[in-house]
Amino acid sequence: MSKIKKLVGQTAIYGLSTLLVRLINYGLAPIQTRVIENQSDFGIISILYAYVAFLNVVFMYGMETSFFRHASNSDNKQFVFKTANSTLFLSTVIFATLLIIFSRPLAAFINYPDHPEYIILFSLIIAFDTLVNIPFAKLRLDGKPFKYVSYKLLNVCTNFGLNLFFLAPAFLKDPYMFQSVGFVYHPEKIVLYVLAANLAASILTFLVFVPMMLRTGFGIDKPLLNKLWKYGSPLIIVGFAGIVNEVIDRIMLNSYLPGTAKEVAAKIGIYSACYKIAIFMNLAVQAFRMGAEPFFFKQSAEHDAKKTYADVMLYFSIFTLVIFLVVSLNLDFFGLIIGKNFRGGIYIVPYLLIAYFLLGVFYNLSIWYKVTDNTKYATYISLLGAFGTIVSTYLLIPHFDILAGALGTIVGYGSMSVASYVVGQRIYAIPYDLKKIAFYFIVAMLLYLLSDYVLKHLIDDRYLLFFMNAFLILCFLFLTYLIDIRVLLKKTNHVSQ
Repeated sequence: MSKIKKLVGQTAIYGLSTLLVRLINYGLAPIQTRVIENQSDFGIISILYAYVAFLNVVFMYGMETSFFRHASNSDNKQFVFKTANSTLFLSTVIFATLLIIFSRPLAAFINYPDHPEYIILFSLIIAFDTLVNIPFAKLRLDGKPFKYVSYKLLNVCTNFGLNLFFLAPAFLKDPYMFQSVGFVYHPEKIVLYVLAANLAASILTFLVFVPMMLRTGFGIDKPLLNKLWKYGSPLIIVGFAGIVNEVIDRIMLNSYLPGTAKEVAAKIGIYSACYKIAIFMNLAVQAFRMGAEPFFFKQSAEHDAKKTYADVMLYFSIFTLVIFLVVSLNLDFFGLIIGKNFRGGIYIVPYLLIAYFLLGVFYNLSIWYKVTDNTKYATYISLLGAFGTIVSTYLLIPHFDILAGALGTIVGYGSMSVASYVVGQRIYAIPYDLKKIAFYFIVAMLLYLLSDYVLKHLIDDRYLLFFMNAFLILCFLFLTYLIDIRVLLKKTNHVSQ
């Protein structure tokens, strides 16, 4: 019992800390979108971080997961850590050096030929972030959640604080307010400020882990390295496929949207800012994922496991559809999260919420290949989703502009969900109530359409519209209560008695 209790406690700490880190990072959006005058600058930042996400997969090449796998079954975890960390240290230096050497042609490749310094800065950010991944993994393996959380918060709070430092002069309209410490704000350097803040946070986090690295030392055991590489290298494909669904939309919009580089960057800036409004669905899905995976594995040995999985899927769908309605029916309110200059793309938010909803559905549907050790299907399904995202986004850009990015993401996650369900029902059939889930989804979409295409045009008073939208949300909640939630509450009360 004590082991289970310890596991639950550590899982909660890791989960809550991850959500807290995400919230703090998202807290930059209201500040940056109000300070950054040019939408194109925010777009450039978003595009650069999209490339960072891809390069993170290359720099790590599955080594973190491979370290977990081999260190967990080793009597000498320090030995595995030394080889994994030393290998990653060497490869990171090589990769980062190459990026810096070829910074000019790479800057031209991503349409910013006059700014090779962008490539240099984000190369260093990736490098220092990569160098701390194995040490962070070791903290988790050693059961040190509080130290893990502290270092994570150190990183994100440093980044947040330095962003405030660099952007405060613009926000308060006093570029010389920090002149006494040698800093004068220049609006044309805003991208550099954001990257510099991130780099400083990454370097500080790396320095915290230096003592751990020095205590362990450096050295590579070739037989062990072969095992680590053999296990981890296939995960590169899965990692790439996953990143495609997350960030390829911004890269493709940057490549295929019509207009000058600055005009395209401005559109992507608006798109990326509006993405921040979907944080509520994103956090709900990620929190569910962190809590559900250990729960699902624990339930797998129970005789009614499949029924439990089906029930979780149903109630998850209800909960996230409520989030969809709350945000979509109150976009004027939630739009205040971002600056006024970026609200022109707010119409894409409901589509992004649907995409995250489908991602959550996929997390539910993916349990079959995890509990049956058929994880090879994860690669096939992820590649299918990536293919769907890329093709659909490419085809839709000429017709839907930035909305194509959101629609492509819907296609990607939707295709993954369908594929996982079809294959999973043949190998490990779970009695999902798809008819009821589809019913709730259709009702939620109809309520959204009623509000957006009817009530908005009939009601001029914003307060009356707010109460009417609240009434629609209550109607959906009452409907789900009558059909399902009431049954769940009765079961819960019966068990507690």
